[in-house]
Amino acid sequence: MRANPTDQSTRTVSFEQLTELLRRIFVAHGTSAEVADVLAENCASAQRDGSHSHGIFRIPGYLSSLASGWVDGKAVPLVEDVGAAFVRADAGGGFAQPALKAARALLIDKARSAGIAILAIRNSHHFAALWPDVEPFAEQGLVALSMVNSMTCVVPHGARQPLFGTNPIAFAAPRAGGAPIVFDLATSAIAHGDVQIAAREGRLLPAGMGVDCAGQPTEDPRAILEDGALLPFGGHKGSALSMMVELLAAGLTGGNFSFEFDWSKHPGAQTPWTGQLLIVIDPDKGSGQSFAQRSEELVRQLHGAGQERLPGDRRYSERARSMAHGISIALADLERLQALAGH
Repeated sequence: MRANPTDQSTRTVSFEQLTELLRRIFVAHGTSAEVADVLAENCASAQRDGSHSHGIFRIPGYLSSLASGWVDGKAVPLVEDVGAAFVRADAGGGFAQPALKAARALLIDKARSAGIAILAIRNSHHFAALWPDVEPFAEQGLVALSMVNSMTCVVPHGARQPLFGTNPIAFAAPRAGGAPIVFDLATSAIAHGDVQIAAREGRLLPAGMGVDCAGQPTEDPRAILEDGALLPFGGHKGSALSMMVELLAAGLTGGNFSFEFDWSKHPGAQTPWTGQLLIVIDPDKGSGQSFAQRSEELVRQLHGAGQERLPGDRRYSERARSMAHGISIALADLERLQALAGH
């Protein structure tokens, strides 16, 4: 770890150094080594790629949930082969990503054999960015779609009270001439983590993001977090997509709907106990030709139409910079992480 010569309040660490530091933190706070490996890589990847609302910012929430006994940091997922193109995974009250890792090989085998495969994860906690779950499939030439529901914090369009979670959807597709096309978006007007960051930094939000405890529109992130709620993006359109996520990520998988779990007896719990669905497709079975070449043609046309930046381009740019020059972290944050790891 080395100092940033232009700013003495920051330090620069490599991706490997950050991953190892986070791994030690998770183990020190009650996870198994296997779970720590998965969560550390996921969290470090988000920080590396500039997804700061899901990077080291999330560590206190992870640790608080572990300390409260709300989530089992040593859970061993149960993977079941339940159909020609269907895999089911019970995360055992643990995190969703280890369940995905345990089921990944079987899911890919089924997708290549049947042309499409589904993974239904239940009894799981997901507290991370969703794009790291789908990007690796696109790197292997597959198309992947995933969705996960979260805790109740979004008022459905036309309703008076929150019912849905932020309920993100992620998509990844290979392309011939560059990195995969990947996007990850919340069906709420803004991601919950971004509201938390704005509150911490004392910034107001754009109009239309949320309401206060009286149901009145507000630009104050603290008012949204303190008994207020978020709004869906695009009014009824985002609300409909959020409902779809509830049905597929929770209803279909057997996970909890966003409104079905009660963490009141676990002070400090922050990780939603819900479900996750992944759909993986072997795209060349559909067109009989190279899908990656087809997606590359679409990218070419998008650039020709004037769209300079594609979904995921900012993350790839940040990733390249971080891998070449290191990940810049505020010194105070780094010192806190080192203390959590037991340094």
